[in-house]
Amino acid sequence: MTHSRPRISKAVIPAAGLGTRFLPATKATPKEMLPVVDKPAIQYVVEEAVLAGLSDVLMITGRNKRPLEDHFDRNYELEEALRRKGDESRLARVQESSDLATMHYVRQGDPRGLGHAVLCAAPHVGNEPFAVLLGDDLIDIRDPLLSHMVAIQRKHGGSVIALMEVDPAQIGMYGCAAVKPTDTDGVVQVTGLVEKPDPSEAPSSYAVIGRYVLDPAVFDVLRETPPGRGGEIQLTDALQALAAEPGLGGPVHGVIFKGRRYDTGDRGDYLRAIVRLACEREDLGPDFRAWLRRYVTEEM
Repeated sequence: MTHSRPRISKAVIPAAGLGTRFLPATKATPKEMLPVVDKPAIQYVVEEAVLAGLSDVLMITGRNKRPLEDHFDRNYELEEALRRKGDESRLARVQESSDLATMHYVRQGDPRGLGHAVLCAAPHVGNEPFAVLLGDDLIDIRDPLLSHMVAIQRKHGGSVIALMEVDPAQIGMYGCAAVKPTDTDGVVQVTGLVEKPDPSEAPSSYAVIGRYVLDPAVFDVLRETPPGRGGEIQLTDALQALAAEPGLGGPVHGVIFKGRRYDTGDRGDYLRAIVRLACEREDLGPDFRAWLRRYVTEEM
């Protein structure tokens, strides 16, 4: 019965990566703080968690990530300056990030992979299911993926991962899931997982993208998971163990996502995200779309 399962209230956001694909911009600025139009990418991720009902957010950070904490904290001097100017609109936008959620932070220390980053959350999460949102993946708020995943976890227990069908030639860039159908459209049972397989050996074209709802049993598995691909502790390997032995912590299900996703860890997709979101903004869109049409037709 779904009502007997604990309500999911905690989200974990790993944000300790170095952002090497965006150097030199990320030499002194965390990649998660790069702006997508006029908000840092990480704020979109926290907003998504909050919209799914997860108001307790733990961010896994590392060295040189202090700006993340500052962004979600109050800035009294800036707020007072805007208040004196009577700039209520910008004041509300500044205060928005500090009022979003109850924020917590823990440092990963050594960057030993996504699995290790998730394991750093164990003392905070405790013995309850929780969500993991990767900061590089932005999911459009009009496509409520995380809310759907939470509902599936409440129904079936265990863990739920987000999957997206990709070009088979590109599957080697992702974790890949072996699946079998269920009675629910768009939901599959995951029978196996492999991290960045050779395309010729991939069990499917379903790639794991950066949203997870995890049973706390994953912590025990991660503690026993040796370093895998790249010498890092891979979350994919721990989920493979759970999928292979559902008795460890329930089954693993996958939600097949067909909505709007932006990989802001990739420079090209980052730029596409900015253009698309700017075009759709009521305040920026009309003028920006007109300029973009002129640029494409007259200057390219």
